[in-house]
Amino acid sequence: MDTVDMGDFFVRRASESDADALAGIDAIAVEGDDGRRASIRRWCRRGLAVVAEDASGPLGYCVVEYTFFEQGFVTMLMVAPAARGRGVGRRLLDAVAASCTTPKLFTSTNVSNQPMQRLLQRAGWSPVGLLHGLDEGDPELFYLCRSQAEATAPDGRPLAPGFD
Repeated sequence: MDTVDMGDFFVRRASESDADALAGIDAIAVEGDDGRRASIRRWCRRGLAVVAEDASGPLGYCVVEYTFFEQGFVTMLMVAPAARGRGVGRRLLDAVAASCTTPKLFTSTNVSNQPMQRLLQRAGWSPVGLLHGLDEGDPELFYLCRSQAEATAPDGRPLAPGFD
C-alpha cells in the first residue's frame, strides 16, 4: 500500500519498526499484555497492518489477515483514545477495503461494542451472522463489507482499486 493522504493524517502500510509505536496506542498492549505486543510485532513484520498517522505519530492501525475461509478478515482495528471521533477508524476501514485481495472482507465485534457497530454500519458494512461461545455472555457479531462484496467480477476477482 502506498501512502494515502487523508487530509490531516495519512494511511500507509506499517513496517516492523512501527510495532512499538502501535503498541503505545493499543489499550491492551499498554496494560502490559505481552501477547498483544507480540501480535502487533508479527502483524507489522508480515505486512498485514496499516497505520493512520499525523505529525504527532500513529493515530490508529488496522490489520487484515486472509485466514478466514481464505477471505479477508479485519482482525484488529485500534484507534488511539485521543484520536477517536476524527474519522480515523473509518479511513482505516476504507483503506483496507480498497486494498483487499479477496472477493469478500469480513470482521467481527462483540455485541456489547456499540461504537464499533455504529462505525461499521456508517462505513457500509452489513451484519451477516452471530456466534455464541467466544466471550461468555457477549456474542460475536460478524460483518461483511458490502462495497467489497459488490465490487467483484463474475469470476470473483476484486474490482476495487488496490494498493501495492
